[in-house]
Amino acid sequence: MKRLALMMMLMAGPAAAETVVAMATIRPQQLITAQDVRVDPAQVQGAYNSMEEVIGKEARVAIYPGRAIMRGHIGEPALIDRNQYVELVFNQGGLRIIAEGRALARGSVGERIRVQNTSSRTVLFGTVAPNGSVVVSR
Repeated sequence: MKRLALMMMLMAGPAAAETVVAMATIRPQQLITAQDVRVDPAQVQGAYNSMEEVIGKEARVAIYPGRAIMRGHIGEPALIDRNQYVELVFNQGGLRIIAEGRALARGSVGERIRVQNTSSRTVLFGTVAPNGSVVVSR
């Protein structure tokens, strides 16, 4: 019984590693679809190894055909575009102030971006909220 188990382990060989690679040029700010990527049997350090982790994400840099998709090359899709008018929200204690602002950068949910208050022209930093507003703090 032990001998059979040992033979099965030796016949199985090492576990195959996989890497997600681009099938066509993926431009920055492009959403990645299943047609854009494939899985190769090679292993690349720092690259994604599952298509589910990549599909639906947004490219941060240009990714060329045959190249592995690395961890820093993609992210969540941007919810706010540069120069877009956004709602600025400031909360502290029971005080809530809402003002109109203009985004000075693109950003996805949870990212910190620079925004400008359109009334005072003051440049602030804020965090993109799921509803598309920007929460500013001191």
